[in-house]
Amino acid sequence: MKLKQYQVDALGVLGRFFEKARVAGPKNAYEAITKEPEQAKRLGRYRGDYTALEELPGVPYVCLRLPTGGGKTILGAHAVGIARDAWIEKDYPVVLWLVPSNTIRLQTVEALKNTRHPYRQALDEVFEGRVRVFDVPDFTMIRPHDIRDNACVVVATIQTLRVNNTEGRKVYAHNENMEPHFSAVPATTPGLEQHEGGGPKFSFANLLHIHRPLMIVDEAHNAVTGLTRDMQARVNPCAIIEFTATPRFNSNILHSVSAQELKAAEMIKLPIILAEHDSWQNAVNGAIVSRKALEDAAKGETDYIRPIVLFQAQPRNQEVTVEVLKKHLIEVEQIPEERIAVATGDQRELDGIDLFDPKTTIEYVITVEALKEGWDCSFAYVFCSVSRIQSATDVEQLLGRVLRMPYAKRRAAEPLNRAYAHVSEATFGAAASGLADKLVAMGFEEDEAKDAIEPAQGHLDDTGLFAPREKPKPVFRHVVPATPEALSALQAAATEGVSVTETDDGKIEIAVTGRVAPEIETAIATAIPAPERQGFAEAVRKYRVEVKDQLSPAERGEAFVVPRLVTEIQGTLEFADTDVFMEFHDWRLAGHPARLDEGAFAIREMARSFEIDVDGNRVTYQFADEAEQLSLDVDVEGWTPQNLVLWLDRQLRQPDIHQSDLLKWLTDCIGHLVGPRKLSIAALMRTKFILARKLFERIGAARAAERSKVYQRYLFAPEAKVDISFDNGFAFRDGIYADLKRHRYAGRFRFAKHFLGADAVPAFDGAEIGEEFQCAQALDSLPQVKFWLRNVARHPQSFWLPTASDKFYPDFVALLNDGRFFVVEYKGALLAGAGVDDTNEKRAIGRLWESRSGGKGVFLVVEKVVDGRDMRTQMLDKIGAT
Repeated sequence: MKLKQYQVDALGVLGRFFEKARVAGPKNAYEAITKEPEQAKRLGRYRGDYTALEELPGVPYVCLRLPTGGGKTILGAHAVGIARDAWIEKDYPVVLWLVPSNTIRLQTVEALKNTRHPYRQALDEVFEGRVRVFDVPDFTMIRPHDIRDNACVVVATIQTLRVNNTEGRKVYAHNENMEPHFSAVPATTPGLEQHEGGGPKFSFANLLHIHRPLMIVDEAHNAVTGLTRDMQARVNPCAIIEFTATPRFNSNILHSVSAQELKAAEMIKLPIILAEHDSWQNAVNGAIVSRKALEDAAKGETDYIRPIVLFQAQPRNQEVTVEVLKKHLIEVEQIPEERIAVATGDQRELDGIDLFDPKTTIEYVITVEALKEGWDCSFAYVFCSVSRIQSATDVEQLLGRVLRMPYAKRRAAEPLNRAYAHVSEATFGAAASGLADKLVAMGFEEDEAKDAIEPAQGHLDDTGLFAPREKPKPVFRHVVPATPEALSALQAAATEGVSVTETDDGKIEIAVTGRVAPEIETAIATAIPAPERQGFAEAVRKYRVEVKDQLSPAERGEAFVVPRLVTEIQGTLEFADTDVFMEFHDWRLAGHPARLDEGAFAIREMARSFEIDVDGNRVTYQFADEAEQLSLDVDVEGWTPQNLVLWLDRQLRQPDIHQSDLLKWLTDCIGHLVGPRKLSIAALMRTKFILARKLFERIGAARAAERSKVYQRYLFAPEAKVDISFDNGFAFRDGIYADLKRHRYAGRFRFAKHFLGADAVPAFDGAEIGEEFQCAQALDSLPQVKFWLRNVARHPQSFWLPTASDKFYPDFVALLNDGRFFVVEYKGALLAGAGVDDTNEKRAIGRLWESRSGGKGVFLVVEKVVDGRDMRTQMLDKIGAT
């Protein structure tokens, strides 16, 4: 299962944390990463000082925050391998996987045991299938050879271990079946609970203490900080990674994912279309109508989708119980009983049913709160509550079910990309506010929650949550006489933004939101009766004159295509992209020998530990406790240079390096370490994880050198054939950054020439009125500029130029009145004297693009002041003042 980019990014930050912690300690690693500008901006209010566990101050403890639907469990599975390589440094770790309830525990065990499930596949890939999974009641089935030869994952609830008095708890009790695990454990080993007769208890808790498990905490946000100090010491974890939507602020939050990222990754349905009704009966009817409309929309999809309504009934002592609601559905709404399932603590009609099966008939599920844990069907589209949202408990858990996207993939029919909620509220607007609160409880930020809720048609108000947060677009309206033929033709011609309705006086009203594009005008004119066409054309002409100043250039239909840099490779023009260059480049590691000298990798063996120096960073590797005991299980006879090479080969395999090339390179490296360097193979085997990381860096450096080589060859060498292409250029048009509503400039200044309009300017880097903002002001003031765009870095629609290592996204792209393209990169004062090489590389590739544009493109790196010239003057000098 391929991870989404936000998941890859989250795991990347986790890996960097453990790598830094291995050298500098958890506290320093956490502070170093969370102070990075990108991470600090992402974390926002969640960033705080590192709080160590009281009983285990040296144990890394961090939290990754992901909203509901973000895939916390799959990230937990991948995190095991990351922690193994970067921190635990043991081939087969023990993992204690904690979940919030028995329902989740059983489902997690089932998924992790299923070799076809993505969770298990993530583990199998790292450990080459050598994985054993145990439910905590079955801990007596764990054998010493399981721990020696496999990654062992034990799934438990936090309640299993969190006790003040261990008496009577099986995990803390002496059990003769556990004796083989303790045969080589000294009786005086510190930290173990003792048996009444002397010596350590043969208990599961003591087994955990010895093997120091990696603790994965899945959606139990009160678990770790709620553990007693005694329990922390009993379990003795080597590291703790928590995944939750709503972390506590002392949870050492390392990384935070926004709901917008989940939407962009097609993981959740947003926005939520909210309809408030004056009675529960109307809310139920509205939910049924929504489901039917979605069912019709799903008929055009290539994948099978059967939209489902989730009804939340009231508890037994209230009016609209499960029985009352089901009777209403059958007798009043005429829903066949076989299409309804009840899922409560007493009635479990969904057990054993695959809701994704096309043969399944269920379209309506009634519950009170039983679905709040462990139930997952992304066919759930409509949530309907007959209780008040503000007072109802568990709403956020049920709402989370309707947010998940079917097959995690955006659908062709736009209604299928949204979730729907029908509620009964006495006070209009109360449901919107209550629903926003529930979304916050699910991990949304407050502004994200407000942006995620939109009113259903007919439920719009102009105050409170549904008040317009941006200038509404003008609407063109025109009325024509109604005939059956005209109505049918107009409905067929209607597209997004166009509505056709019959009025009370028997006419047809045509409404077009925003711009009336020529193709829309033609389609409507063709559909209406011939005598009405001249009047319609005149109305459109008048409307265009009236709204010209109300619409942005993009909304008026303006568009521009910025040419892309291309270069000739083997006789064919290819995109100028270093990733593409590498596909045509045959390179070998043999050209980059990894003969590590003492400054790069040194080991000093002492009585009970090693000191390792890696590029000046010192790591002390202790064997006094767990590592020394576990080394008894290692076949020392297998510690040979050849076996170390094979192990490193498995760790370092990469798709662009042939295995024979890697093996030869590793053999040369290890031969140098055990030969001329005279390092013992035992020391190298014990420190193999650190060695693997060092060699991984060497491979990365080799690849970077090759990328720089091909970058120069295909773009800057005398024989390079570089050109520009409009055919595959970067097209800028209306809606290009529609997914960035939350990340817009919200200051008081009104930009006059932004392509998307003053209300849709993407946010600037730095302070709200910082230097980049001032550069935008200067650009906006130039009379030569027709319109300009804030070019958002990393956005798939944005303009970029290649660099040797990555892609360069200039800050601004403008179209000049004379038809030239003006590309501007701002170099802030903070970068003065720093990042010189980076800026020079950007200047070089920008100038290359300019030189190959045939006078159609202009590129400039703007600084705050250059030779006494301010930003505006620098731009005028470049484009030529007229």
